[in-house]
Amino acid sequence: MNIYKLKELSPEKKEFILKRAEIDITAHMKLALDVSDRVKKEGDAAVLAYTEKFDGVKLAQDTLKVKPEEIEQGYQRLDPKVREAIEYAAKNIREFHEKQMPEEMWFTNVDEGLMVGEKVTPIVDVCLYVPGGKGSFPSVLLMLGIPAVIAKVPKIVVVTPPNAQGHVDDAILAAAKIIGITEIYKVGGIQAVASVAFGTETIPKCHKIIGPGNAYATAAKRVLSSYIDGGLPAGPSEAIILADEHADPEKVALDWMIEAEHGPDSAALLVTHSEGLVNKVMPIVERQLEKISPRRKEFVTANFSTYGGVILTESLQESIDFTNEYAPEHMEIMTQNPFDILPKIQNAGEILLGEYTPITLCNFLLGPNAILPTGGFAKTYSSVSVFDFLKRSSVGYASKEGFERVREMADTFATVEGFDTHALAAKERK
Repeated sequence: MNIYKLKELSPEKKEFILKRAEIDITAHMKLALDVSDRVKKEGDAAVLAYTEKFDGVKLAQDTLKVKPEEIEQGYQRLDPKVREAIEYAAKNIREFHEKQMPEEMWFTNVDEGLMVGEKVTPIVDVCLYVPGGKGSFPSVLLMLGIPAVIAKVPKIVVVTPPNAQGHVDDAILAAAKIIGITEIYKVGGIQAVASVAFGTETIPKCHKIIGPGNAYATAAKRVLSSYIDGGLPAGPSEAIILADEHADPEKVALDWMIEAEHGPDSAALLVTHSEGLVNKVMPIVERQLEKISPRRKEFVTANFSTYGGVILTESLQESIDFTNEYAPEHMEIMTQNPFDILPKIQNAGEILLGEYTPITLCNFLLGPNAILPTGGFAKTYSSVSVFDFLKRSSVGYASKEGFERVREMADTFATVEGFDTHALAAKERK
């Protein structure tokens, strides 16, 4: 397990920690180019070939799109207890995102006869990427689909990898039914991004794709950025648990392991100035590891030995400073007075406060969106919201009197900047 003293880190090792799995993404770019080119040329045939090659699933062309009866059957098959949990999560997520919706239109007078404003409209279409491979993620569909529905996007498409049997998981189908999404395609990875970037015989072209994915999906979004808007950078999961000497070691250990179980390319860091806390947490982690499946244990162990581990600082302020530099996707503040620390956190996808708000709650059902910027992009990006599915058009109006009031100043600006026809439109307007 990695235990680093921040002051003793070499510049190279610190850069490795700060970049996490993003450092390796260039290795996937060539493959993403090759796969995308073939999908562009061959359409469905390439999608089916790569689905068999990468996912080990052989599909027929007419099974790429999920049929309405498959959605209904998946919903009905699902354990009622799971359906109830999805319904509850959907309610909270819906309520949170409804509060985000802006006015459809607003105006203000900046001067007599001069009116400006904005008109808000939904984007024309969007593809929601729901990952697979390491599990089933109905929560991801809820976090993406609900704000898209609230924003009133006319066409919502879902792509998600098929399971070993060539089907979409029942929990994802149930989530789709609950939030009212009907267009789902059994495709993931590079070929999914390429298929909606170019369009195929079966899968429609979209203007935007949004959702978390592995390094291959992230590489595809970057390669195809001139063809499709890739949304916020959402790659491998990452989290910081910011703790002080007052934190409960049991709860710290449990929460530190949460993001680590996503896989070896994820990053889970315990950042603290308390060496005593670290010494208490370590044996608890070892004990808790024995309670999880071998697969998840392997993920956690690999994570703590690669991009994750402990960052031991010399003070609480130094822990805060490192957190802001790292800009984590998720973070928990497990200190004596978490609300006192909250104003000092400038860069984080989400900030969870106290001992009873584990990432688990926000990942699934508390309400705030859990699709968050990764790889340090929390410095400039926000979580997924209704605004990812809306666009704003500026609106302006000048009456005759208003135009006459500013005609000369407009002419002056145009002349200073050397735009002759701009000046003519102001100067010679009758």
